[in-house]
Amino acid sequence: MLFFPVTPFAADGSLDEERLAQHIDNGVAAGAGGVFVACGTGEFHALTSQEIERATRIAVETTAGRVPVLAAAGGPTPVARDQAVRVERAGADGILLLPPYLVTAPQEGLVRYVEDVTAATELPVVFYQRGTARLTEATAARLAALPNVVGLKDGLGDVERMHRIVRAVRAVPGGQDFQFFNGLPTAEMTAPAYRGIGVGLYSSAVFAFAPEIAQAFHRALTDGDEALVNTLLDEFYAPLVTLRDEVPGYAVALVKAGVTLRGLDVGGVRAPLIDPTPEHVARLAKLIDHGLEVVAA
Repeated sequence: MLFFPVTPFAADGSLDEERLAQHIDNGVAAGAGGVFVACGTGEFHALTSQEIERATRIAVETTAGRVPVLAAAGGPTPVARDQAVRVERAGADGILLLPPYLVTAPQEGLVRYVEDVTAATELPVVFYQRGTARLTEATAARLAALPNVVGLKDGLGDVERMHRIVRAVRAVPGGQDFQFFNGLPTAEMTAPAYRGIGVGLYSSAVFAFAPEIAQAFHRALTDGDEALVNTLLDEFYAPLVTLRDEVPGYAVALVKAGVTLRGLDVGGVRAPLIDPTPEHVARLAKLIDHGLEVVAA
């Protein structure tokens, strides 16, 4: 399971380092195979470069080599380069490179962006395809050939495009070792489809607040237990997605609320996101309770 921790904030809005360390330690103890700190679920968009560096250092110190730690960089090229240097300095094992900010670039420009950012670090880099970064299969193959680009995470949800990308990358020398990730919000909903095109890895936001449910789903999917997969999709994940889609930004805000519901107060979200309403938090609590009941049964 790939663990994308939230970023806890104290009452004054500052980074809550103690709770971040506890949150990460809880996730590793629950069986996380890797920690992706200060990424999408961690409100990368709302963090300063200094906070990203500090969060990375906390993750590295907390995991103490038990699992790999990756941290985010992205946005404007000079900012992304600076962030890459910072997370490498903090001891990260790799970087999740988010798309350029705002502009829609041609394919050649996306290649140049990745080249410029990766030139600032020796760390392995996973490129996140989403938003303004939509790759053709030819561009994906070019990125996969770059010295320290080791993976591609997909946040678009275009399965046909992703299938073409997987086939194109696998056909080039060294392409068999390239890693592909399903990075859609609530990725369990699409995990069976992505496995069908050769993308078995996925990021689980649910793991951040209900690792028991996330692990049970992952085991069921891996073992071919279709009955449990379908039950969890129908009775937990689909209703969670329905709730998530009622308010923009709930893909992050609900996760933070879930972590707090499970006993670790991680504070609210930073603007421009908003915290869930009491009604929505109550619905989330019922969903978590039911999901845990399904797993226990």
